[in-house]
Amino acid sequence: MSFLMNKMLRVAVGSGWGDVSTASYDTVSLDVSGEDGFPRGIAFKLDGTKLYLIGGYYDSVYQYSLSTAWDLSTASYDTVSFSVQEQEGSPRSVTFKTDGTKMYVVGSGDVVYQYSLSTAWNVDTASYDSVSFGVSGQDTNVASVTFKTDGTKMYVVGSGDVVYQYSLSTPWNVSTASYDSVSFYLGDEDPNPRSMAFKPDGTKLFVISGTNDKVYQYSLSTPWNVSTASYDSTSPYLGIQDLDPYGLAFKPDGTKMYTLGNENEKIYQYSLY
Repeated sequence: MSFLMNKMLRVAVGSGWGDVSTASYDTVSLDVSGEDGFPRGIAFKLDGTKLYLIGGYYDSVYQYSLSTAWDLSTASYDTVSFSVQEQEGSPRSVTFKTDGTKMYVVGSGDVVYQYSLSTAWNVDTASYDSVSFGVSGQDTNVASVTFKTDGTKMYVVGSGDVVYQYSLSTPWNVSTASYDSVSFYLGDEDPNPRSMAFKPDGTKLFVISGTNDKVYQYSLSTPWNVSTASYDSTSPYLGIQDLDPYGLAFKPDGTKMYTLGNENEKIYQYSLY
């Protein structure tokens, strides 16, 4: 079967979560330069109707609405933002509890900060929980934080080129986190990881890099256990759109991928087949 025919078949069946090497740029992007000159991380509401950007110029989280879910061409800034400067002066990553009532931020330091949103998914209602968790025992220059979908596991990656894994005895409460003494080294592929994301079932890990401008794909033989990760020898090049990629996010069904570029201060949308 030809590559084109195989690609058309996968589109027809809507497989999702295909190999990221199948990613193709949708020629759709969102300019975020009007909000922050140093864009660093992105996150989505689970239904794709809200988008969040964290920036290092004003040290804030910015909120956008998408009139068509998961379609960046329909995104508009809500004129809603939340400053995290009192906690983190150089933020790099933002992520949310799956119901939108908690937000987590990490920056160039070594602390994960936790916030509550009194109205789910509205960062205008965010407040600091006075709850944080330091990871300096593992990495002192963190780039990204993410969680298992039930909030019982947390993962950070930074300048040490290693993904570290933690357990939370109370889901989504980072003050109850403890290091699992479990990690996975990324430096064989790229020494500058900037953001990461998991497939919702924990069997795939994706890492965006700043040296080779690629997204690297890994498989986990035991879901959510990064010590079982192995490189899939798959890493599409992103430099055609932006030579300074930072953020990474996926639609939950794996049919869309989004990257954030600092060079052009844009978020880019791709389709996966």
